[in-house]
Amino acid sequence: MALVLGLLGILFLAAVFLPQWWVRTVMRRHAVERADFPGTGGELARHLLDLARLQSVRVEIAPPGGDHYDPIEKVVRLSPDNHDGRSITAVAVAAHEASHAMQDADGDRLLATRLKLAGSIRKIEVTAALVLAAAPLVMLLVKSPAILVLQIGVAVALMGSRLLVHVLTLPVELDASFGRALPILEKGGFLGEGDLPKAKSVLRAAALTYVASALVSLLDVARLFRVLRF
Repeated sequence: MALVLGLLGILFLAAVFLPQWWVRTVMRRHAVERADFPGTGGELARHLLDLARLQSVRVEIAPPGGDHYDPIEKVVRLSPDNHDGRSITAVAVAAHEASHAMQDADGDRLLATRLKLAGSIRKIEVTAALVLAAAPLVMLLVKSPAILVLQIGVAVALMGSRLLVHVLTLPVELDASFGRALPILEKGGFLGEGDLPKAKSVLRAAALTYVASALVSLLDVARLFRVLRF
């Protein structure tokens, strides 16, 4: 039984961490500088935004690994390697993030929904933390195991909602990568035919970044289940 549980634990950890490893591996593999590329990722993002008549959307440098579009401040933020780099990864990620700005400009409902849900994540996490922190005190005062179980169950549900939010972002990410960025790169001639399959891999990794993060959040839920079991 112990062996089975150990194997299940290993499989669970693999399912959680392998997607993140795969995303990072794909990004690094295609981050080789290309002297034949006419511009950097940041310059491409600026060019694509201008073509879409989104001159008001800024392009800035973000911390490493912090590539994202901020729909509140209307800013595309690219990590230094992608902002200043001339690689397939830089080009693909820049196109992906610029596509989010285009989604925003088009009034994409899924993007708007994600923004609302993302804004509630912090409140959910704070609520879950307060529920867990109060659990021992309530147990001491009420002396009812049922109350403790209820509190921890609520905390598990609250933490699990973060996983749900990440999963709900997948259609938005897939549209940014394959509904917008890839056709732009292909039809605009920004990449040659030999580079498009590599860009497709990077765009797939960019779209699945949130899924990989969601899987990591499963660890928090798993820890809470362990507490609940005891």
